[in-house]
Parts: sequence; structure tokens; C-alpha cells
Amino acid sequence: PDHTIFTTCTGFNFETIQHRIRELAFLNAGLRIVLADERTKKSEEIFYEGGIESYVKHINRSKNPLFEEPIYLRSENGNVHVELALQYNKEYQENIFTYCNNINTHEGGTHLAGFRSALTRTVNNYITKNNLIKNDSENIQGEDTREGLTAVISVRIPNPQFEGQTKTKLGNAEVKGFVETIVGESLTAFFEENPQV
Repeated sequence: PDHTIFTTCTGFNFETIQHRIRELAFLNAGLRIVLADERTKKSEEIFYEGGIESYVKHINRSKNPLFEEPIYLRSENGNVHVELALQYNKEYQENIFTYCNNINTHEGGTHLAGFRSALTRTVNNYITKNNLIKNDSENIQGEDTREGLTAVISVRIPNPQFEGQTKTKLGNAEVKGFVETIVGESLTAFFEENPQV
């Protein structure tokens, strides 16, 4: 930055920039980025061929995953692209990271709502179909399906509408239904093909 304009500039934080570059490399599988700090001559090449699957593994690297490879879903409908990776671990906390057009939507939004709804419904349908709960009147709640879950949801849409001051919550209503449909269909197929998971 021009110091005659930005008079209170405090400099760059390598770790902050590194975190953002790592996010971009995860969200764009195969993208290779070289981050170099000319002040300290520190340099790092960031590259993740596995994209958001690698992201989920990175988050879960010290958390004892319940199955080796993350579940990966990808679909598109016209100009709307959805990519999702998820994996459960032995912890109780949920870690769901959402993005729209590579922007971290840490307040969630319609893509997160569609995912949560589809996950809960799909798990309950699978349990009912396979008689995994003795009492038919019991349903698994949404919080139960997300316990120990690590997930990354990335959508790409032509005209994102963000809500709030910080623009970190996706508001496109059509995205919810699309994500819900894709996750529901893909997870149902995955569960049928991988009963051990």
C-alpha cells in the first residue's frame, strides 16, 4: 500500500495471508500458489490436489476420523455448482465451513440450511428403512446428525446475494433447494453403497 495514503498501515501478517491462501488452494483443487514474504525471505508453495476433500482431512488430522476417506459430492445445475466433503470424527463438536464463490460465508446462509435439512432427513430415512432404531416414533434430531461432523460446502453461483453488514451470509433462496436435493440424493446413494460407513 501507498504509505502516503494509508498512514496507519501496520504491515502484513504472514499467518493471516497464509490462512486465506490455503483456503483458496483447498477450494480450487489443483491450484498452485506460491506465497513469498520478501521481508523475511520466507516462502511457501501451497497446493492441494484433493481440493475440499483435502481440506476436511486437514481439519480432522488430529481428531480420529470414523472412516478413512471423506464423503465427496459434486453437482451442477446450469450455472449453480455445489461441492461438498464431509467426514465424522470421535469428537462432539461440529465443524462446518461454508463458501460461496470462494468467499467464506462464516454466518452460513441458504446453502448451509439446505445441507442441514438434507443431512437430517437422509439419516432419518436410512435409519427407518433399515430398522436401526427399535422405537419407530423416535427420530434423530439435526444436532445428533452433526455431532462430530466436519464438512466443507462450496457453492458457485453467478449472482450471489449476501445478507448483513459483513456480507458473510448467503441469501439466494434457490440455492437451498438445490443443495438440499443434491445432498439428499447423493447421500442416500452413498449410504446404500457403503453400509459399513
